[in-house]
Amino acid sequence: MNKEEIIKKLINGELKLYQIDKITENAKDATDIRREFIETITDSKLDKIADYTLDMESANKKNIENSIGTIQIPIGVAGPLKINGAYANGDFYIPLATTEGALVASINRGSSAITSSGGVNTVLIDDKMTRAPVIKTNSAKEAINIKNWFENNFNRLKEIAESTTSHGKLLKIDPILIVGNLVFPRFVYSTGDSMGMNMVTIATEKVLDEFNKENSGHVVALSGNVCVDKKPAAINLIEGRGKTVTADIIIPEEIVKNKLKTTAKAIEEVNTYKNLIGSAISGSMAFNAHYANMIGAIFLATGQDEAHIAEGSLGITTAEDRDGDLYFSVNMNDLPIATIGGGTSVETAKEGLAILGINGTGDVKKFAEIVIATVLAGELSLLAALSAGHLARAHKELGRA
Repeated sequence: MNKEEIIKKLINGELKLYQIDKITENAKDATDIRREFIETITDSKLDKIADYTLDMESANKKNIENSIGTIQIPIGVAGPLKINGAYANGDFYIPLATTEGALVASINRGSSAITSSGGVNTVLIDDKMTRAPVIKTNSAKEAINIKNWFENNFNRLKEIAESTTSHGKLLKIDPILIVGNLVFPRFVYSTGDSMGMNMVTIATEKVLDEFNKENSGHVVALSGNVCVDKKPAAINLIEGRGKTVTADIIIPEEIVKNKLKTTAKAIEEVNTYKNLIGSAISGSMAFNAHYANMIGAIFLATGQDEAHIAEGSLGITTAEDRDGDLYFSVNMNDLPIATIGGGTSVETAKEGLAILGINGTGDVKKFAEIVIATVLAGELSLLAALSAGHLARAHKELGRA
């Protein structure tokens, strides 16, 4: 069948989009045919979506279905950003993919203030990934018995889970929550340089196979939302998920005045009234100004799962006037990231990671420290702009043509 015949069959409903891969010679041909079909039925021209250099053969195997091309997002760099961490140590240029004018400039200004102050201190506190199924029993009493079964058989279940992976380790099954006759055991793993959701899902499923042999409870779903994946949740803010990281710095009064154009007292006041009290009165779980901006831009530039921005945006910013100097910190308890697997295998993502000196295995903790340092740079700059009354002016100058 030639291209025109395939498109005609698609229009007539004789073929489905996913079937094209099986009747074409390669992924690029299938991609081109699907795109031309979409152009035909929507009366649109997709010339820019068609203009790409990615290896679509590779992407179609693990990153995308029903491909029609790619999109392009402008990418800029901020820096140098000096980081004093256990894993990230030195000056870094940060790749940031965004269409929000003024964002890169703001992070760049924060990076300048940080670097002039001797660098930001970064600390990796914890590293884990979770999966929590939901199990239905006949009664609360039976639910307690199942909770006890998980606790009493942990060592055996750990061996079963770890038999599915060469990198993952089952650290604990905790908490095990009970709601009436329902049980929600939260499996907690370490996953190495992979973000690990597929890894922990497969491992947990293997444990549940063993559960089914010995218990009468019914596994309703492999995920019962206590994980909690790709949603903001208090349990992740408290218990942590992905990487738990913090960063802090003391910025001398002179730099606060000359680079940030404000005072430590003013930044402290804005942070308290906006990020803390404002977030509290609105019921927000994100006690910060805009973590999502920095996370989203660096995620898009490095092939991370953008849905995890919803989790990464959780965190608390603190600011303190210390006799004119500014103590400033950002805290993120829920940062799911990877340096291998998933979108990190896409060519442009590899290049984004290469800018940071990250080449895959062994670099995920370094990457976590770079992300938290970038978040601090952007958060610092925005709070300084707010305290100085410069926010609207910056967006007028940089966010509008």
